[in-house]
Amino acid sequence: MLNKLLPHSQSNLLSLISAFAAGASTSLSFAPYGLWLLMPIALAFALWQSQQLIGKHAFRYWLSFGFGTFAVGISWVHVSMATFGGLPLAVSLALMAILSLYLGLYPALAGYLLNKIIPPQSASSTYGVLAFKYLGLFPALWIITEWLRGWVLTGFPWLWVGYSQTNGPLSELASIIGALGLSFVLAIIAGAVMLVTHKRLLPVIAVLSVVIIATFITPHINPVTATGKSVKVALVQGNIAQSMKWEPEALWPTMLKFMDLTRNHFDEQSSVDIVIWPEAAIPAPEAMVEDFLFNANQVANLNNTAIITGIISREEHDFYNSLIVLGNHHSKQQPSADYQINGDNEFRKHHLLPIGEFVPFAELLRPLAPFFNLPMSSFQRGDFIQPNLSAAGYKVAPAICYEIVFPEQVRDNTLIDTDLLLTVSNDAWFGTSNGPLQHMEIAQMRAIEMGKPLLRATNNGVTAIVDPYGNIIDSLPQFETAVLVSEVALYQGETWFKRIGQLPLLILCLLLIFIAISLGYRGRRAV
Repeated sequence: MLNKLLPHSQSNLLSLISAFAAGASTSLSFAPYGLWLLMPIALAFALWQSQQLIGKHAFRYWLSFGFGTFAVGISWVHVSMATFGGLPLAVSLALMAILSLYLGLYPALAGYLLNKIIPPQSASSTYGVLAFKYLGLFPALWIITEWLRGWVLTGFPWLWVGYSQTNGPLSELASIIGALGLSFVLAIIAGAVMLVTHKRLLPVIAVLSVVIIATFITPHINPVTATGKSVKVALVQGNIAQSMKWEPEALWPTMLKFMDLTRNHFDEQSSVDIVIWPEAAIPAPEAMVEDFLFNANQVANLNNTAIITGIISREEHDFYNSLIVLGNHHSKQQPSADYQINGDNEFRKHHLLPIGEFVPFAELLRPLAPFFNLPMSSFQRGDFIQPNLSAAGYKVAPAICYEIVFPEQVRDNTLIDTDLLLTVSNDAWFGTSNGPLQHMEIAQMRAIEMGKPLLRATNNGVTAIVDPYGNIIDSLPQFETAVLVSEVALYQGETWFKRIGQLPLLILCLLLIFIAISLGYRGRRAV
């Protein structure tokens, strides 16, 4: 241990630096790097180094670990603040540091409670208590704090440990236990690896054996099967510059560009069933562009096609970030129907992005900087559960941009007769950073959890089609104007995660924490 070799203050500093470095290394587990093995190794290292720390020392250590995780892992957030929010680079970096410190509080709470509930002296008293501490209590605390991070202050469930497995060997387990369940499994693996430092090989052998067997069995018990049917889709990537997207003079050129890119896919030989335009592809309230929508509706109807587009909808004085369906709704061929504002085949975004779509404490923050006055940052929420969109007779469960990171919301809006998951986004806010790639990775996880094909249409990438096992089967390059046309196979059946959700895992974690509190109390009495 460092504190045996160096003076106390110096060893503390080096310990915090190494904690930061371990946390920062976890960013390599996520897209675009995909070095998933680094995640359990980094967690195991942090457990080993902090095993004798208690109280504020444990809290500071894990806060440093969490700060490293987020300061590096979501560093792309400052791009939107500095490039498009009008903030000086120093200010945007300072805000990033504050955000990272806040997010680091959650692993800090887990690390603090780990040695608070079962102190080091209690854990060392018997091997059984030691094993339970790292194979039961630590995973339980980690999952509860990750879940809290996805809920408190509207939630920010980015960089859940389980997302490191989206393209890893354990990914299919998510069809049963979800992304949060994968976090639980990786935390157990990390605990087992840590026990190796106590010369205990049995836990890591047992844990890895169970995980390997479960990974092998999962595909054979997944109820999701192909129907033999398919739907032909066209995902339009307009590649509209973010600096121009909300400029009034760019409105009609933007809409005409999307229509021009779509028109080639209306002819008889290449006719598609559903055309997808991305989030806010029409960057204006419906009433401002009613003539365009009427014509687009007629064109889609005449070609037996549906167009799903992002738009701004309005009801009285409230604005919503929405998706609407133009053309054919309930069948491939149907009589012509006029477009109607605020029709019933519409989805309104529920989970709004703080600052980007609503500003908390708006009266205080808006005068401070242009960043707090981004275009369309005064949206209202749609309902948590809404009917699926109906497009050319297919049922589509949508999630707009940030909403795709909330598994229970996607789960509650995916029905037994849902044909496709759809997420639309405009990640141009984040430039060439890793943000859009991490966003794509999260969307892939939702496809695994729900057992449904997923369509992802974006302004400038990543636009892609994902199968029910999380594999990207087709995609467009980022930062190019293009249309992705594909025949998407349809599936039937519900995954186990769709049936049970996160609740059983959360109950298990609370039970493990309760048992650990009992063990820790007995251990303190014995000592």
